[in-house]
Amino acid sequence: MNYIVFKNENALYYECGYSCDNAIFLKLGKDAFFITDGRYELEAKEQVKKAKVIISNMLLKEAITIIKKNKIKQLTIDPNEWNIFSFNRLKDTLKLNFNFVPNFSHKKRIIKTQKEIELLQKAVKIGKKSFKKIAQEILKNKGSKEFELNFLAESIFRAYGKRDISFEPILAINENAAKPHALPTKKKLKNKSLILLDGGVKYKRYCSDRTRTAFFDEDFSFKLNQKFHSKKMQKVYDLVRKAHDKAIAKARVGMRAKEIDKIARDVIEKGGYGKYFVHSTGHGVGLDIHEMPYISSRSDTIIEEGMVFTIEPGIYLPDEFGVRIEDMVVMQGSKAKVL
Repeated sequence: MNYIVFKNENALYYECGYSCDNAIFLKLGKDAFFITDGRYELEAKEQVKKAKVIISNMLLKEAITIIKKNKIKQLTIDPNEWNIFSFNRLKDTLKLNFNFVPNFSHKKRIIKTQKEIELLQKAVKIGKKSFKKIAQEILKNKGSKEFELNFLAESIFRAYGKRDISFEPILAINENAAKPHALPTKKKLKNKSLILLDGGVKYKRYCSDRTRTAFFDEDFSFKLNQKFHSKKMQKVYDLVRKAHDKAIAKARVGMRAKEIDKIARDVIEKGGYGKYFVHSTGHGVGLDIHEMPYISSRSDTIIEEGMVFTIEPGIYLPDEFGVRIEDMVVMQGSKAKVL
């Protein structure tokens, strides 16, 4: 297969073990080329694997020259990677057939190797330690504002991940937790508050992703077993926990992704909160924090051995509170194993 990767850093890294913010990867039959500029010459020549490093100040022109020289008649590209100007240059200069494959790299990466699973497992373990440390520090900072606690959480994730985090963490208190992607506010943490924390770290570029919802008191932690002072909060938490646990327990190789989504969604709908579960049940995780497969009601993707994805049902009650519980799983032995 002949294909080109255009400035997508994680896709570049997957192909040759190195990436930078200005590079093109070309795969033409058995030959591979990594084209970048002089700023990255030394690193590229040290780290690029199984590809010839070419240094140029005109990356696209160099790629076109190589494609012409090899008399390529068909080239696969991911249209999501290209801006109109760059693609038009490619199209107008090369007289060949383009094979458009959206999410080309994600499709290649959907089944994780054993090595990738081990890296993801390590990232998850570091992330779990981070949650424990964050809980300890939050206990010391009662009365802090939400944005201060958010900064605290990010600092700890960065420290444990040696500066690399999967995404900016979400830390939300009470009614702000009803926003799935809540931005931090000046709201103060008080006793008997609900706290939602969503965050992760990277280990050798591979991401972790975890969410816990907890009750804040003198015994505060992000453990799965939580006891809330409010009966309504407890009911909602237990329902989300049941959906989370059941989807993991029932997930099987050979299912469609939407069947796993339905397992979690049915639990919440039967509990009377269906309209408050406003996102999909999960998503793949790897070099990118959001990859294939997507565990949604619209996804016909067949679940296979080696796929890694999240299970993260949630219930969000506007102006009251929100609950989400999330873990990453890998499909092994036909079942879902929590990483």
